[in-house]
Amino acid sequence: MSERYATVRYLCGATAARTGDEASGPALLLLGVAVTGSAATGSALLAGVTATAAIGGPLVGVALDRSRRPGRLLAILLVLYALGLVAVALPVGRLHVAPVVALALIVGLPSPALSGGWTAHLPRVVSASRVTGVSTWDAMTFGAASLVGPALAGVVALGFGALTSVVVAAALVALAVPAAWALPDRERPHERVPLLAELVSGVRAVLGNRTLARVTAVSTISIAGTGAFVVATPVLGERTLGGAAQGALLLALMAVGSLAANLVTVRRPLRSRPETVVFVCVLVQCVGVTGAAVAPSALWLLLAVALVGAAEGPQLAALLAVRRREAPERLRSQVFTTAASVKVSAFALGAALAGPAADLSPALCSALAAAFQGAAALTHLLMRPRSGSRG
Repeated sequence: MSERYATVRYLCGATAARTGDEASGPALLLLGVAVTGSAATGSALLAGVTATAAIGGPLVGVALDRSRRPGRLLAILLVLYALGLVAVALPVGRLHVAPVVALALIVGLPSPALSGGWTAHLPRVVSASRVTGVSTWDAMTFGAASLVGPALAGVVALGFGALTSVVVAAALVALAVPAAWALPDRERPHERVPLLAELVSGVRAVLGNRTLARVTAVSTISIAGTGAFVVATPVLGERTLGGAAQGALLLALMAVGSLAANLVTVRRPLRSRPETVVFVCVLVQCVGVTGAAVAPSALWLLLAVALVGAAEGPQLAALLAVRRREAPERLRSQVFTTAASVKVSAFALGAALAGPAADLSPALCSALAAAFQGAAALTHLLMRPRSGSRG
């Protein structure tokens, strides 16, 4: 089997899984609102399916690192997640919301496998000389998923009902199963150590490596700012574009900007170290979010939002490059899935903090998002490696 075919299969599988993941949250949100008439129910379902990612990430990572056939384990996790989404959706409106949210908490445990579970195995799919280029395409699948997933959930819910929207999200996740199953086996399994010791080793692999710790801290704070800005988009749309529904246009524009920036970097790779790229992108996001808060017209708002998206794409590609370079091979899956789960939780935290601010003022909500991005840039400077050390 050619490496090109294996690469295309990997990227298609990763895109399907990530698009299904991006669609599942909005689909559950819409289902809760449509069936019960309560936005609180929808937000509770969305929170439930994402809240346990911080717990599931390290556990999924350990399981994948220990497995001689991690692709098959990843495929099983994808099946469980797809079935779990349907299991959460069916009783909505028939049962009290508490047990349904409890089920959503369980279903959300393997969700980090939909993102980090793929990227960790990329070096075994392609040759070392092609990893950097394919990694940029891999990062682009996140942008594509963030663009298509929520939009697909909304369109299907509008045309065929919110329950169908959840089923479509689950089907996309299931479509990735064959690609996951076909991921290469390890030549030999890693030495088994006690689970707690393995988890501690994964944490040390991140915190004990100054470069990894630095980019992890910076990207985590930055994604909290993104979560806050996402909450701001409906009120920014209402203030400047004439309606809260136009917030979806702003989110799509962010995703388009991210994809476009990554396409440019594929053709013209950045020469700077990836750590520097992360820092510059955070600064650009800070400028873009601030510009969106004070935009005097629709044109300036659209330009500011596009700038935020254009910084997100290269930042993610650079972040993945650092993790791939610095993570120990024995703990690579755990490093990727743990980092993915922490970012999901940070995104949720930023969104939760931004909710009350958005009710008061769109400018205040955007200012909170900009503060997160500024704090991320400051963190990069404060965690600068000592003279003579790496990074």
